Amino acid sequence: MSLRPPSRYTASALSGGSGQVGDAANPLDHEIAAEKAASLGRAGDRVKRALQHLAEAEQASPTRNALLKDAAEAVYAYFIQRELCGLRRHHDAIREYQIPREVLARLGAS
Repeated sequence: MSLRPPSRYTASALSGGSGQVGDAANPLDHEIAAEKAASLGRAGDRVKRALQHLAEAEQASPTRNALLKDAAEAVYAYFIQRELCGLRRHHDAIREYQIPREVLARLGAS
C-alpha cells in the first residue's frame, strides 16, 4: 500500500512543474514499509510464543483449549498482517512456524 500526499504538497506542484514526481523515494513510503515490517515481526513473535505454549501443554491439560484459541488468534492476526504486506500465500509461513492442523482449523473462529 502506498499513501500519496495531496498534489499541492508534491515537489512538482511546489515548483510549478508538470505534476510528475521524480524518481526520488518518498520518505513516507519508507517509514510505512518499515512499520509494516516491524509489525509483521511482532506478529511472528507472538505466533512463536503462542505455539510454544501450546506445545508445552499436555493433551489433557484444562488450559489446552485456551492455549489453542490464543494460538489460532495469533496465527490469524499474523496472516492478516502478511496479507497487508502483500504476502498472499501462507504455505511457507505454515511450514516455517510448523503450525499444527488443529490451529489452522480454528482460524477465524471466535
